[in-house]
Amino acid sequence: MSTLANQIPNQSYASTLSRLALQIKTWGKALGFAQVGICDTDLTAEEAKLQAWLDKGFHGEMAYMATHGMMRARPQELHPGTVRVISVRMDYLPPEAGFATNLTDPNLGYISRYAGGRDYHKLIRARLKKLGDQISAELVALGFDAADFRPFVDSAPVLERPLAEKAGIGWTGKHSLILNHEAGSWFFLGELLINLPLPVDIPIQEGCNSCVACITSCPTGAIVEPYVVDGRRCISYLTIELQGAIPEEFRPLMGNRIYGCDDCQLVCPINRQAPLTAETDFHIRPQLKQPDLLSLFAWSEAEFLKQTEGSAIRRIGHKRWLRNIAVALGNAPSSPEIIQALSIRKEQADVDNIVKEHIDWALIQHQSKSPQLITARRKTERLIRTVKKGLPRDA
Repeated sequence: MSTLANQIPNQSYASTLSRLALQIKTWGKALGFAQVGICDTDLTAEEAKLQAWLDKGFHGEMAYMATHGMMRARPQELHPGTVRVISVRMDYLPPEAGFATNLTDPNLGYISRYAGGRDYHKLIRARLKKLGDQISAELVALGFDAADFRPFVDSAPVLERPLAEKAGIGWTGKHSLILNHEAGSWFFLGELLINLPLPVDIPIQEGCNSCVACITSCPTGAIVEPYVVDGRRCISYLTIELQGAIPEEFRPLMGNRIYGCDDCQLVCPINRQAPLTAETDFHIRPQLKQPDLLSLFAWSEAEFLKQTEGSAIRRIGHKRWLRNIAVALGNAPSSPEIIQALSIRKEQADVDNIVKEHIDWALIQHQSKSPQLITARRKTERLIRTVKKGLPRDA
């Protein structure tokens, strides 16, 4: 395929690409992206960090993190011909997030706020595809070949956060998430790999300074050092990625978090001014808004599939859903209703041995609350106070 480089006279080459880059950002905003940035494909500085993280086993059961080796840091190998990455940000913080309200009541299930609405993967990928099509249409209208592009959204071996950082979307916080002064960290990322040598954006300076709130507030101590997360300890990993039994040492620390965790974001001062999402698809579904644990635990597999249709939650399946809720029920205040629900569910045909093990653990918790659970609850209470003070709109 011929490129702009050999189709445009040298004197107008740079100006043509600059105009196109500005148009791309305008089109991106019209498609619902809050921010669009452009960077090159050079991530060689990330390769040693990635290898060290893998060597320490911090990826746990996420074998796909190691499967493709250093391809994650080499976008040009993932999609040959790529010379630039267009990185986009789409905000997802829903209205009436109710963080403190949710965490205050241990009889409610806490679901990470990115997962309360429609699965973001397909939505953002479709928008990126439209952006690529618009770029190609513009090139063809100018008499050039269409662009060779490929969209990705958290579903391929791509180091999306370092790319977003290079593209000026934000900086990497000590919790390893991308932070932005305008949006905090409440946003999704997506990438469009493309063969056009567009002008690149300038990374922004880190703004965390001496703050370590995310590190000290992590319920399980998963942020083992600034910018490094041991995935095996992270509640998001434990409730979503982990296939088998959740290690007992982490169960009391999970509280009522049944799908993901937002704690490191909730305590981050940068998140205090984050805007609400303009995408109604990311609003929390009624059945997942401040949901009662016992009601969720009673869902059959058919009900689970129906209630989570089109949601990211569906990917964990009904059994892991029950596993997670059993842990939360074990951490809830003891009551005859909870003990009865656990006992009845244990005897039903739709639970496997792993779910039964977690139910047994939960029942034991109701016989004697462990000091670890009491300590975890105190930590959550401190988090709740921080949220009420720092995020009053979303508390």
